[in-house]
Amino acid sequence: MNKKKNGTFSTLIELLFVSFKLGLTSFGGPVAHLGYFREEYVKRRKWLDDNTYSDLVALCQFLPGPASSQVGISIGTLRGGMLGGVASFIGFTLPSVIALIAFALLIDGYQVINSGWIHGLKLVAVAVVAHAIVGMSKALVPDVPRKSIALFVMIAILLWPSPLNQVVMILLAGAIGLVLYKDEASENHVHNNNFSVSFKTGLICLAIFFVLLFGLPLINTYTNIQWLAMVDSFYRAGSLVFGGGHVVLPLLETEFVPGGWLSENNFLTGYAAAQAVPGPLFTFASYIGAVIGGWPGGLLATAAIFLPAYLLVIGTLPFWDRIRRNPYAGGVLKGVNAGVLGLLIAAFYDPIWTSSIFKPQDFAFSAFMFFMLAYWKVPPWAVVITGTFGGWLLSLLQN
Repeated sequence: MNKKKNGTFSTLIELLFVSFKLGLTSFGGPVAHLGYFREEYVKRRKWLDDNTYSDLVALCQFLPGPASSQVGISIGTLRGGMLGGVASFIGFTLPSVIALIAFALLIDGYQVINSGWIHGLKLVAVAVVAHAIVGMSKALVPDVPRKSIALFVMIAILLWPSPLNQVVMILLAGAIGLVLYKDEASENHVHNNNFSVSFKTGLICLAIFFVLLFGLPLINTYTNIQWLAMVDSFYRAGSLVFGGGHVVLPLLETEFVPGGWLSENNFLTGYAAAQAVPGPLFTFASYIGAVIGGWPGGLLATAAIFLPAYLLVIGTLPFWDRIRRNPYAGGVLKGVNAGVLGLLIAAFYDPIWTSSIFKPQDFAFSAFMFFMLAYWKVPPWAVVITGTFGGWLLSLLQN
């Protein structure tokens, strides 16, 4: 595993560049992003191992907000301290922020959701997530008990889909892991990672999170400032949503369409655009903010919806690091990691598979791109280009 260079300028530039490249090429939503992250950070650059990566994924599944962005912030913090987390966030988020603000300012009513190249990007997501699941399964579910935990978590989430059920099943998986592996707790290895965040800093971030969560609505009640009302709405959305970007989109509709901030048509057009660009779906806020207040509104909305994610990650990482270093936590983490894999498999089916694979040609093309990743070792950005062109070509052949 590569040793981190804590907070140096060259490290921050490296984090910014690598995350920016991921922000340009990570299509397919939060679960697909985790596949891209694993390929880049774990397999290619070896900044962390599969167990540590899965620990971070498990932590971010517990937290409200954009899980994939929070994993990226965590990896940046691990690599380069708190500024590293900021650099990773900016790099990964910037491409979609720019694209959606530009879309809001320059394009009116252009329908992109049924374009062939967008369907091709969905097929890329199928290949990327399948590749991530296969790779992670070798490290996370090496025995039958953990395979069984993953199976039952997957079944439960598919039969009773809800963000709350996801959290409940991950907790249950950890409890089962503690029971099954309590005799092996003393053998739990310690990850030699330091997130360079003190407990004092963590507590301050958590305090700021709750002060803003309860304070912004209170201030907004006694003022009539449009910018403050917009910040309050986006901050609450980023603070209270479990399940990632797909969940925050309808919540933002209830916040902004009935109140007349933007029309239903503008909202649906932006909804299509948000799913067409790479990066986190939470940057849909950038589009809404730009429609309301131009590019300054877009930047303010982006900061407001992502600020809770950063505060929560930095606030919980010091405590998470101590917990996972506890030898008695080994059984719990084994169960949680297996549960995370089951969660990823469930998400692979719905929404990724169900929204992408409609015909034999779709399955064949996704299988081809999976082979490119798994066996030909083609870089993900090249697979994205292949999927974009292939989806466009498939649409021409079917017309």
